[in-house]
Amino acid sequence: LMHTNKIIQLKNDIENMLNDNKAKEIKSVDLRNKTSIADFMIIANGNSSKHIQSLSEILINELRNKGVVDCQIEGRNSNEWKLIDAKDIIIHIFHPEKRKYYDLEKMWSELIPKERLIV
Repeated sequence: LMHTNKIIQLKNDIENMLNDNKAKEIKSVDLRNKTSIADFMIIANGNSSKHIQSLSEILINELRNKGVVDCQIEGRNSNEWKLIDAKDIIIHIFHPEKRKYYDLEKMWSELIPKERLIV
């Protein structure tokens, strides 16, 4: 796993890439004390299926350029949602309606690490 500073730098780069390419409502969720699947989740909206597709392709290319190889895109067949698995960072790109439906930010921000449940 990458060093924390590198991951945070990469997270910022991804947010900027999304922003530069007109993604909307870009939010990051810190998963570091919540799960081992990734350190951060970034959620963004695309405004059409074409936009969502192109955002995911741009991200994959940019991540490769930064040395993050073997990134996976999931949801290839969906017009409303893509997931890019960049190991330490997971990026979801949603159609706005779909995003409301799944409400990942709420779900992940409410997850409480087990250790903290012990009073």
